[in-house]
Amino acid sequence: MTPAVLWQKSSFSQGEDAPNCVEVAAGRGALLLRESEEPGAVVETTGAGLAALIRHLAGN
Repeated sequence: MTPAVLWQKSSFSQGEDAPNCVEVAAGRGALLLRESEEPGAVVETTGAGLAALIRHLAGN
Protein backbone atom coordinates (compact mmCIF):
# COMPACT_ATOMS: atom_id res chain seq x y z
CA MET A 1 0.00 0.00 0.00
CA THR A 2 1.30 3.46 -0.94
CA PRO A 3 1.43 5.86 2.03
CA ALA A 4 -0.80 8.93 1.80
CA VAL A 5 0.89 12.19 0.89
CA LEU A 6 0.35 14.88 3.52
CA TRP A 7 0.09 18.25 1.77
CA GLN A 8 0.88 21.46 3.64
CA LYS A 9 -0.60 24.77 2.49
CA SER A 10 1.44 27.94 2.32
CA SER A 11 1.10 30.21 5.35
CA PHE A 12 0.15 32.97 2.89
CA SER A 13 -2.98 31.02 1.87
CA GLN A 14 -5.53 32.40 4.27
CA GLY A 15 -8.75 34.34 3.96
CA GLU A 16 -9.87 35.00 0.39
CA ASP A 17 -6.76 33.29 -1.03
CA ALA A 18 -7.31 30.02 0.87
CA PRO A 19 -8.54 27.95 -2.10
CA ASN A 20 -5.74 29.29 -4.37
CA CYS A 21 -2.42 28.30 -2.93
CA VAL A 22 0.81 26.40 -3.32
CA GLU A 23 1.09 23.18 -1.35
CA VAL A 24 4.22 21.19 -0.48
CA ALA A 25 4.71 17.61 0.71
CA ALA A 26 7.60 15.26 1.39
CA GLY A 27 7.87 12.43 -1.11
CA ARG A 28 10.30 9.54 -1.36
CA GLY A 29 13.61 11.39 -1.43
CA ALA A 30 12.06 14.52 -2.95
CA LEU A 31 9.81 17.48 -2.26
CA LEU A 32 6.47 17.67 -4.04
CA LEU A 33 4.80 20.93 -5.08
CA ARG A 34 1.33 21.54 -6.46
CA GLU A 35 -1.16 24.35 -6.93
CA SER A 36 -4.43 23.74 -5.10
CA GLU A 37 -6.57 24.38 -8.19
CA GLU A 38 -4.64 21.67 -10.12
CA PRO A 39 -3.97 18.95 -7.50
CA GLY A 40 -3.13 16.36 -10.14
CA ALA A 41 -0.24 18.41 -11.53
CA VAL A 42 2.63 17.70 -9.14
CA VAL A 43 6.20 18.95 -9.53
CA GLU A 44 8.96 16.93 -7.89
CA THR A 45 12.12 18.73 -6.76
CA THR A 46 14.97 18.64 -4.26
CA GLY A 47 15.50 20.89 -1.27
CA ALA A 48 18.17 22.78 -3.22
CA GLY A 49 15.83 23.13 -6.20
CA LEU A 50 13.05 24.53 -4.03
CA ALA A 51 15.47 26.97 -2.36
CA ALA A 52 16.63 28.15 -5.80
CA LEU A 53 13.02 28.66 -6.92
CA ILE A 54 12.20 30.68 -3.81
CA ARG A 55 15.32 32.84 -4.27
CA HIS A 56 14.41 33.42 -7.91
CA LEU A 57 10.80 34.36 -7.12
CA ALA A 58 11.97 36.68 -4.35
CA GLY A 59 14.25 38.43 -6.83
CA ASN A 60 17.52 37.70 -5.02
